[in-house]
Amino acid sequence: MDASSEDAASKDRPPILPLREQARVIREILRKRLETILPTAMREAGFDMWVILCQEDDLDPVFVSMMPMDTWCPILQMLVLYDRGAGEGVERISIAMTNTGGLFEQPWKGRHHEEQWPLLGRIIGERDPRRIGLNIGQVQWAAGGLTHNLFEQLVHALPGKYVDRLASAEPMATRWLATLTDEEVKLYEDVVAVARRIIADCYSRGTIVPGETTAEDLEWQYWQRCANLGLEVSFRPFFNRVRRDTLKEQFGKDDRAIRPGDLIHCDCGIRYLRLSSDHQHWAYVRRPGETEAPEGLRRLLAQANRLQDIFRAEFREGLTGNELLARILARAGDAKVPNPAVYSHSLGLLLHEPGPLIGLPWEQKRCPGRGDVALRPNYAFTMELSVADAVPEWDGQKVCLSIEEDVVFTRNGCRVLGDRQTAFHLV
Repeated sequence: MDASSEDAASKDRPPILPLREQARVIREILRKRLETILPTAMREAGFDMWVILCQEDDLDPVFVSMMPMDTWCPILQMLVLYDRGAGEGVERISIAMTNTGGLFEQPWKGRHHEEQWPLLGRIIGERDPRRIGLNIGQVQWAAGGLTHNLFEQLVHALPGKYVDRLASAEPMATRWLATLTDEEVKLYEDVVAVARRIIADCYSRGTIVPGETTAEDLEWQYWQRCANLGLEVSFRPFFNRVRRDTLKEQFGKDDRAIRPGDLIHCDCGIRYLRLSSDHQHWAYVRRPGETEAPEGLRRLLAQANRLQDIFRAEFREGLTGNELLARILARAGDAKVPNPAVYSHSLGLLLHEPGPLIGLPWEQKRCPGRGDVALRPNYAFTMELSVADAVPEWDGQKVCLSIEEDVVFTRNGCRVLGDRQTAFHLV
């Protein structure tokens, strides 16, 4: 690559912070989370102590969310969070060799892990908590990170009266993981902008050569692009081609190339600054003489946008995911949206958890457990939904258009993070 090509590639890169700056931003946001969200989570759930135990190479999801980016977590990890009461704040203690960057007190300076359990017992006994939360949740998998081995060791290390005070911390873990600070909500805009830029790059003529490029090529192109930018993918990227039946007959069932007249659909996301994105966008490969996608496809996308408007308008604090699903689908039916389906999940520090689940592709009535979680301010979601209808230009063939955008619910309502797709990417 010559110098001019390198300059062009540099200008084309989405703005990604250097790793050192990423670590600083994450640490400052984590400090704010520990000072504000943690006390709220503990008090709402009725716990005055939270004990989080895990081991190197098998870290608890909640533990990971409480550690700085630029640290190493060797061997046995113990966090003790003790609510000293209103006005006093939550005492944060780490009994491990991990450098927490000043976010936790670290009374243990030793190297021998057999010293950790007695110290944990003393710390708990000195504070005499009424109710101790453990990550042994049964509904949210992110709240079930405690292994059976460590649970047994904890029970052995505690006086009997404290064993009787152990309980599932699932409501506390749910609130902690689902809630974003105002700073994270603002930062999410940047994360989503980067994610959308990568999708747009994949849907360009610089990436797609009609008649040659396949959907599988785009999956690897997306993944490689993220790796080149130093980003993790939220999950394995997925691209697929949607083709009218007459073109299927023309090119045969074994044809894998993307060709003029095809739709391209993606489902993909990134992890950046500890926040996950998740998008489903569509592109149309124009045929000779076309300047737009066929009108029937554009009308279908407009119907999907209508369903998005209904989705956002129904968000109210305190509603469960199941209640939201019923309200959204009822309004969509009244508005005669064609074949609406909603299958939205929470988003943020994790991809599919732990906030209210609003339907599943195979369940449009009620999702027990995860669908019973209530909506709170500063929860983020994917606005994942679909519509389906016949497309006249495709000989009346029925097309299901599933779209997905990232949104956040605040006290001002539910809004899209950044823009949303209202027109097809054109190739």
